[in-house]
Formats: sequence, structure tokens, C-alpha cells
Amino acid sequence: MGQSIAAKIITSLRPEKITGEAARHAKRAYRQRLSMSQMVFVFTIFFLFLPLFVLVVYSFNGSTGMQWTGFSLRWYERLIGSRELWRALRNSLIIAVSSAATATVIGTIGAIGINWYRFKLRGYVQTISFLPMILPEIIIGVSLAIFFSGLEIQLGLFTIYVAHTTFNLPFVFLMVMARLDEFDFSIIEAAADLGANERETMFKITLPICMPGIISGLLTAITLSLEDFVITFFVAGPGSSTLPIFIYSAITRKGGITPLISALSVVMILGTVLLCVMLRKFLKYIAAK
Repeated sequence: MGQSIAAKIITSLRPEKITGEAARHAKRAYRQRLSMSQMVFVFTIFFLFLPLFVLVVYSFNGSTGMQWTGFSLRWYERLIGSRELWRALRNSLIIAVSSAATATVIGTIGAIGINWYRFKLRGYVQTISFLPMILPEIIIGVSLAIFFSGLEIQLGLFTIYVAHTTFNLPFVFLMVMARLDEFDFSIIEAAADLGANERETMFKITLPICMPGIISGLLTAITLSLEDFVITFFVAGPGSSTLPIFIYSAITRKGGITPLISALSVVMILGTVLLCVMLRKFLKYIAAK
């Protein structure tokens, strides 16, 4: 008697199974949805990575055309011996690091100032700060070229540095502002109650808490600077070509994408992947501390 009552209780607690024609239709619809999602996933991966696969394969092609003639490392050897390439890479790294560092410092100070203090033109300053991010790059490039020409500033690495700092600034500003929006200002009040002045509060509390946003802005600025072509094209001068300008010149000079450019693209892809892995581990290390 006791066992039958217990069995009834256990049976009532189990979810009822759907049987019959409705169950078969539900299972069939689930399988169809699953297969459709898998097909979309495979198609998306194929669409995104097929050009990269072709690029990697033809960087080892022995000929200059699209016809496969055999495996060869000649283009990577020419890549190592290209002085113009290394000069362009050096210019890109100098501009990327210097402009990103400047934009990070100015953007961080601006974000903290706008978030902390209240003044009449606060809304206008915040809106104007986002203009370089909203405007098309060609408009920014032409405007900066006219600006430098009006001031009779010779185009070169300095003008590229100023241009990259200008369009990197809103991205750093936005990321630090997003971090400050989650900031608990009761910590500032507690520090003030414990005797900390404004400078100590800034360097010991505010900046360490904002550090994830600052690092994200710095890395974003470096990435945007390395890949920029349109703005750099308008403000670059003789001998100041960056890597994107070098690739464009090589394509237009030789009438198309050669295996040398493919080899360069493969090296850049590998470098980007390695950098992302290292930065991911670094950010995990910072978050764990």
C-alpha cells in the first residue's frame, strides 16, 4: 500500500510525455530548425574564411598569376629583403604607438573631466568629441589636408600622427566613459573621508578602476591606426608611407594583387592572431589580480 502511494507520487512529479502525432511533428520541426541553423553556420564560416584560405594558399605559389605552378617560398624571401616594406612597417608602428598613446592620455583626461565636473558647454563638448568617429573618413582626410596646407605644414610623419590622434580620440573617450558610467562614486567619498586629496584619489582609485577601459581604448587606437588608409592617403608626404599605403602602391604599380602582397597579408594575419592571444592572456591576468 505504501509502495503504491509512493509510486503515484513519483509518477505525478514526472513531466508528462507528449505522445502521438503532435510529438512526431514537434521532433521533426526541431530537427529541421537544427539542420537549418547548422547550414547557416557552415555557410557563414565558409563565406568569411574562404578568401583567407585562398590568400594563404597562393602566397606559396611559384608564379605571379593565379595558375598554380608549384609550392615555393620565393615571395616570403623577397618579403624579408624588401627595404620599402620594412620602412613602411616602421612608419606604421611609430605612428600607431605614438598616436594611440597620445589619444589615450587626452581621451582619458577628457572623459574623467566631463564625467566629474558640470559646466555649461559640457553637452556640446561631449557631442563634438564624437564627430571624428561619425564623419566619413574621406571628409576628415580632405579637411585635414586643407588644414595643413593652410598652415603651410609639410606633409609627413607628423601630419599623419596628428590625423591618427584626431580620429582615435573619440574611441578612447567612449570606452573610458563607458567604464566611468559603472563607477561607484561612494568610493571617492570614502577616500575623501579618509584624508585622500584629489591627486591621490585620481592615481590610486580612479585610474586603476578605469584601467580596463583605458587599455581597451589604447589597443583599439593601435588597431585603427595600423589599418587606416583613407585618411593617411590625404596627409602622407614623400617618404612617410605607412603599410596600407605601401600595399596600395604595390597593387596599383604591378596591376593587381601579387603573391608578394599575399605573403605580406599572411604575415600580418599571423601577427594579429598572435597579438590577440597574448593580449587575451594579459587581460585575463589583470582581471584575476
